[in-house]
Amino acid sequence: MKTVTIGKNDAGQRLDKFLTKTFPKLPQSLLYKYIRTKRVKLNGKRCQISTRLSEGDLLSLFIKDEFFEEAPAQFDFLKAPKEISVLYEDDQILLVDKKPGLIVHPDEHYHFDSLIARIQHYLYDKGEYNPKEEHSFAPALVNRIDRNTGGIVIAAKTAEALRILNLKMKERELEKYYLCIVHGKLLKKADTLTGYLEKNESQNRVYISTRPTPNTRTIKTKYQVLEERGSFSLLEIQLLTGRTHQIRAHMASIGHPLVGDGKYGTNAQNKATGYKRQALYSYKLIFRFTTDGGILQYLDGKEFTVPTVWFVDDFHSWKA
Repeated sequence: MKTVTIGKNDAGQRLDKFLTKTFPKLPQSLLYKYIRTKRVKLNGKRCQISTRLSEGDLLSLFIKDEFFEEAPAQFDFLKAPKEISVLYEDDQILLVDKKPGLIVHPDEHYHFDSLIARIQHYLYDKGEYNPKEEHSFAPALVNRIDRNTGGIVIAAKTAEALRILNLKMKERELEKYYLCIVHGKLLKKADTLTGYLEKNESQNRVYISTRPTPNTRTIKTKYQVLEERGSFSLLEIQLLTGRTHQIRAHMASIGHPLVGDGKYGTNAQNKATGYKRQALYSYKLIFRFTTDGGILQYLDGKEFTVPTVWFVDDFHSWKA
């Protein structure tokens, strides 16, 4: 038998969802059978699959030990550097200025170093995160940024903060602004572009069209020209939708690819600048709640801006 006490970050979950995340070795078919046959009890009583857990609840599991994972001697995230650029932090959230070149989540090529691994390492060293004390929660990212793009990434330090921020992101109550340099001068100095994006997984790129098809998703990109230097323009862009490679592909589709972007622009265009990655940075975030923010209501109206963007000084040095 194994007993599990429900902590703050586990509360509010359905019983079956909690068990699935906490004991991944336990097959779904057996999980439901064990709940049905009372081999899983909540506070000593029979429970239902859909029962919502509360902090302090005691789960008793009359299940074979083979389904319980042993805690690793060392956690993978401790192999990642713990250095991060903290823009803002409180008990619920962490805003990090991610530098270009760092991936946000591990992949098959970079298993041990990623932004989320660094954040977890950072919080572990601060004593704010210990996997041995958590059953189903780990600090998680709310938004993502491409590897070669820099800027603000939001991390939730508690399960409740993650739930709220995921909802706010879905309801577009977080305003995200980017700076970028594009090739050419735009005829309209401010505009809201609408397009239709189709993702090609095998090519790791997207395609933009002017008309919808069954495979496309609507995108909206609002831009404003801040300055012009020679044949280049510095733009502020607000993402009204957040799709893969949206800014890069959308600007390229109207004839103004980002400087340094070899995927949606051309290497020949970029050769003169010497940039090896796209000049794109998520530099400003505004919390603009239109619904109740719960424990995060204090963030409503707050604005955060990164102190420096690597390509802006370069741009100002170019010939007008």
